[in-house]
Amino acid sequence: MKEHVLFIHSAGPQDGEQGSSRLIAYLQKSISSDFHFSSPAMPDPENPSYDLWKNVLEEKLSELKSSVILIGHSLGGSVLLKYLTEEFCDVSISGLFVMGSPFWGLDKDWQYKEFELTDNFETRLPSISQIYLYHSRNDDVVPFSHFEHYAYKLPHAQKRIFENHGHLFQDDLPELVHDIKAKNLKI
Repeated sequence: MKEHVLFIHSAGPQDGEQGSSRLIAYLQKSISSDFHFSSPAMPDPENPSYDLWKNVLEEKLSELKSSVILIGHSLGGSVLLKYLTEEFCDVSISGLFVMGSPFWGLDKDWQYKEFELTDNFETRLPSISQIYLYHSRNDDVVPFSHFEHYAYKLPHAQKRIFENHGHLFQDDLPELVHDIKAKNLKI
């Protein structure tokens, strides 16, 4: 049976080439023969609400009968981490990929209480065999310091640092495909 990959997109417009759309298209093309790939349209991405996004995530996870790989881009990564550390999830998670995600509350420009993680959130994560953090140094939306804070809080996570992939990771990202397909990612 194919393992599931559930991708939670970024905030903002998602039409055409905007937001996470190119990254989603790339992953669909690159991994769909090996995995069941899905990326639900999250509610009102230009004015996101954690509760609404949580409800969709909860619904999608409840539909799964086998293990899942979770990928969150930008706000999607923040939502996944918040959900996994605050809610009960009885789905086996074989991998978590957090890409270009803000660490809400880290500094004055990133205050949005609704998406902030609890203190010591890292101690509340369920058992996940592989956690990956991806960020590009030239991300012009989420500062690299947010990645560094996640890396500090999640020292066992694999870190993937890029120089020129920007915030949207719009170029091919074979490193991500390789990490998803890695044999040691399977349960």
